[in-house]
Amino acid sequence: MRRSPRVRPRTVRLFPCAAALVAAAGLSQFAAPVEHRAAAASSAASTVCDGTPAQDALARKPAGDSSGQDPNAVSPAEAKAMQADLDDRLARTGSAHVPMAAVPTTVPVYVHVIHDGPAGRLDQSAVDAQIAHLNATYGGEGAGNTATGFHFEAAGFDWTDAPGWYTGMTPGSDAEKAMKSALRRGDRGSLNLYTAHLGESLLGWATFPNAYRSDPTDDGVVVLDDSLPGGPAVHYNEGNTATHETGHWLGLFHTFQGGCLPPGDYVDDTPPERSPAYGCPEGRHSCPGGGLDPIHNFMDYSYDSCMSQFTPGQVQRMANAWAAYRA
Repeated sequence: MRRSPRVRPRTVRLFPCAAALVAAAGLSQFAAPVEHRAAAASSAASTVCDGTPAQDALARKPAGDSSGQDPNAVSPAEAKAMQADLDDRLARTGSAHVPMAAVPTTVPVYVHVIHDGPAGRLDQSAVDAQIAHLNATYGGEGAGNTATGFHFEAAGFDWTDAPGWYTGMTPGSDAEKAMKSALRRGDRGSLNLYTAHLGESLLGWATFPNAYRSDPTDDGVVVLDDSLPGGPAVHYNEGNTATHETGHWLGLFHTFQGGCLPPGDYVDDTPPERSPAYGCPEGRHSCPGGGLDPIHNFMDYSYDSCMSQFTPGQVQRMANAWAAYRA
């Protein structure tokens, strides 16, 4: 999950469900820093979450915000259980690693724009720019980036004028449930992307792939409308909220999952990281041994402008998760 700023550095607050319930649900959340809201307010507008088995939440939060715990935190025990389930499902296919060639070249994307009259009524060009950005980031563009093999293609686009959904959207809320029940399309391999003016200062959230079997309707990614490329969410308006959340949808944990303790995010080539990175702290080294913190990774909490990388290990994990849960 990613959370939006309120004139403080990034931070995440715990929404009504406890982390254990969130993790049991399969939701992933991404929280952004409060600076975004301050900057946006000065110019005119804006705002900004991320869901294990049932809905697991992971959050990108503003540094220095002590308003609560990360609503998307997955405990080591919960992450271990998710990994055991993934390993078990892969074992049934007779493989511990799935070649990227087994991953489909195209993922259909259904985009649902929630708005309140003219507020939040994104036009087609904004949606096209977001899908193009997904294809760039998952296609290997960016310094040190690894192509994933996933290609995203627009399959449907709709607008829904629903003020209650637009301003009342939070993880697990009645608004989210009603929205997804009414609008979700496609199957387990279809990405449903929803945009709205999210509550709780959130940038976006997503469900993990293992959650699909227990609640297909809930499956998908929700992002702040202002976070799309060119939007007014300062530092979070290049489209990387959707890239980050889609990473969760494809099975990735945050790079700081588990802190400095192994197995961390269950990806061998992402250096351990004690806590989320905010801004773009070059040279940060928060864990003994290993390498510098992966602040440029799409699964950290850095500014959009700082993010540019998926590692080969993350690409392998996404391929494994796709074969296990979405193929």
